[in-house]
Amino acid sequence: MGRSFPVLRTSKVLLACSGGVDSMALAHLFLECKMDFDLAHCNFKLREEASDADEEFVKAWGSAHGKSVFTKAFDLSRESGSVQVKARELRYQWFSRLLEEHPYDCIATAHHLNDSLETFLINLSRGTGLEGLTGIPEGRQRIIRPLLPFTRLEILDYAESKKMSWREDSSNLDTKYLRNKIRHEIVPQLEALHPSFLANFNKTQRYLADTHALLMEYRTLLKTQLFKVEGDTVHISLEKLRSLEPRAGYLYVLFQEYGFTQWEDMEHLLEATPGKEISSHTHRLIRDRDVLTLVPLKAPLSDIFLLHEGQTQLDHPVKLRIETTTTMDSFSKKSLYVDKEKLNYPLKIRKWEIGDYFYPLGMEGRKKLSKFFKDEKVGTLAKEEQWLLFSADELVWVIGRRPDKRFKVTEETKEIVKITLV
Repeated sequence: MGRSFPVLRTSKVLLACSGGVDSMALAHLFLECKMDFDLAHCNFKLREEASDADEEFVKAWGSAHGKSVFTKAFDLSRESGSVQVKARELRYQWFSRLLEEHPYDCIATAHHLNDSLETFLINLSRGTGLEGLTGIPEGRQRIIRPLLPFTRLEILDYAESKKMSWREDSSNLDTKYLRNKIRHEIVPQLEALHPSFLANFNKTQRYLADTHALLMEYRTLLKTQLFKVEGDTVHISLEKLRSLEPRAGYLYVLFQEYGFTQWEDMEHLLEATPGKEISSHTHRLIRDRDVLTLVPLKAPLSDIFLLHEGQTQLDHPVKLRIETTTTMDSFSKKSLYVDKEKLNYPLKIRKWEIGDYFYPLGMEGRKKLSKFFKDEKVGTLAKEEQWLLFSADELVWVIGRRPDKRFKVTEETKEIVKITLV
């Protein structure tokens, strides 16, 4: 433990303790090494009285050895989806809160080599990339797993040699759960194939982890060459992406961290017409003319913002300065001059919607905004970010781009409203 995690010697650790043989063995090891640690126990109430007995066992052990014990009960009956997946999510969310609220340096869990093999096989059965084949990491984001190099049998032998007590979880025998089915039916057959199967798997895991680390370094280098970052938006040259081979492999390496999984759709996106896009649960990838644009998903803003008569400035969603005048200065796309008597207050500011149209100043007739954007070569993202100024239901200004001639200043105009995009 000391060799893998030397920081443990000087850390204050919170040990995730179920009361089973693995976590109790780790607690005993921590005691022998004179570690500074306390315990955290989750009670998921899945085995009624037995679950409560697990909690009492952990609390009694902590009391006997002078350790604080944090406990929390969870009601999984209110949660949808896989019980095991939801229990894992809730467990780690609670651990994170404990780290925030108390002076612990890290959480230690008792995962071991068999757990890592089971995770490997689960990921393999579902289809995964290199990262999914590296099993359970030894340490990540203030979570450490000191027992990961050891097998379940080695831990059990240690516990028995120390005449330790622990609790048995009967649900670990239920093969309706995929992990248990792998544990009790598949892994024994793999071990029967070769007496050193687990030891060889441990070596393979280290090789895969090293390979993955090298790949991540290459990805960082590749992104500096391909990704042009502007705030939270990334532009990637289509020409450069198309030149990469094997294309599917490069797309996976570059975009997997953003939650994308639809790799065939992504390959098609490289040849699609501008405006097409695909989404993950966190990001959008949009096909523009010469680039792919990667942006995080954003919560929608309020539909309509109001600009009242007499108001001299607006700070949100765009920054505007409003003044009344009788003369016009030099023109620019960032300034609008309109006849005040033609305005119907309050003015409205909103995003573009399908069907919007206006009468562009300097052009003949009416034009749909979709056609205006196309002619002006306005990209998909820019269209979505474009704010419009309305008087009643009539478009006054495509803000920062083009005014509507119905509101223009004429010789009959008595008072002029000047609106400046700051």
